Amino acid sequence: MHGSVRLGRVFGIPLRIHWSAPVLILFLGVGLAGQTLPAWVPGRSSAAYGFAGLAGALLLTVSLLLHETAHAVTARRAGIRVDDMTVFALGGVTRMGRPPSPRLQFAVAGIGPLTSLVLGGLTLAAGLGALHTVHWAMPSAVLLWTGWTNLLLGAFNLLPAAPLDGGRLLQAAVWWRRGDRERAERVAGRAGQAVGLLLSAAGWVELLYGNGAGIWFVLIGLFMWSSATAEVRRAALVAALRGVRIGQAMIPATAAPDWLTADRLLADPAARAAHQPVVPLVDVDGRASGLLDLRRLTAVPPAHRGEVRAREFATPLSRCLTAAPQDDLVEVLDRAAAPPPVLVLDDGRLAGIVTAEVLDRLARRRLAATGTTPR
Repeated sequence: MHGSVRLGRVFGIPLRIHWSAPVLILFLGVGLAGQTLPAWVPGRSSAAYGFAGLAGALLLTVSLLLHETAHAVTARRAGIRVDDMTVFALGGVTRMGRPPSPRLQFAVAGIGPLTSLVLGGLTLAAGLGALHTVHWAMPSAVLLWTGWTNLLLGAFNLLPAAPLDGGRLLQAAVWWRRGDRERAERVAGRAGQAVGLLLSAAGWVELLYGNGAGIWFVLIGLFMWSSATAEVRRAALVAALRGVRIGQAMIPATAAPDWLTADRLLADPAARAAHQPVVPLVDVDGRASGLLDLRRLTAVPPAHRGEVRAREFATPLSRCLTAAPQDDLVEVLDRAAAPPPVLVLDDGRLAGIVTAEVLDRLARRRLAATGTTPR
């Protein structure tokens, strides 16, 4: 997710924090300290409310992280590729490969809401225990608020609408019942579009009546609608690409020697004529060695372009998405840890390239042939 920074690893899985996450903590902390806690536990100092509000916001953020960690760990144990987890203002997201079966889809999707519900129950019990046994009013209020919020989070995530976990559960059920993965994705995506629009409309009504919290419903609704729309389009495109081999989708690629200096490569007429932002590189033996984003070279000051070589700025072949001409296109995309382009290799030598633009054009041609339009 753009605008996020690497924070570390949780169970070996990279954790990223989006810039909006501190905004979430601040918003929740201020609301908790300024409204909820004074109403539940009156007569305390501003400092006490402020500290307790911050503690509650951090506890909820940790809860969101545990929710995403449950998804990631379950997916990894099932053999599904997990790229990273990101916490942001509207919750969290885990980037992973697509589960290969409805059963695994159900397990990975369901563990998140289950974690939130369990956390909610445990935190509520801890809050009630703190209140009735040791009479800690302020800590118990924070725990009770965290517990109820986790329960609401778990319940909300069970709504049968993508990209929520409930939408993944709906997708698994339709996939299992119909045996058509892309159809299941479209069903869950359509539900997500509808729920997103309803949430946005409800948020606007709240704002018109002077309730500032309505802005969160608007933002969540728009995020859901946008994500669901992208999933509907992706499902239609993937369905159109079923049965296509990599060799049928690839286009010729103009490779450049990886030992060229930046100034020579940028001056190469062949590289400029390719009109591609990325250029495959080959080594002295003519074998593919990596993929170079030309924008990285143009960022080098002109005075230093003669001192650096293309390979120093390239993504090495081991980190590129590669495939053989006979490979199934959809299977390659499903297991990919990185988006296109795909370097097509035949016995280590560059045979062609498959870019996102090529895939989009191919899918749209096949959709047009069947009279279908992704929306």
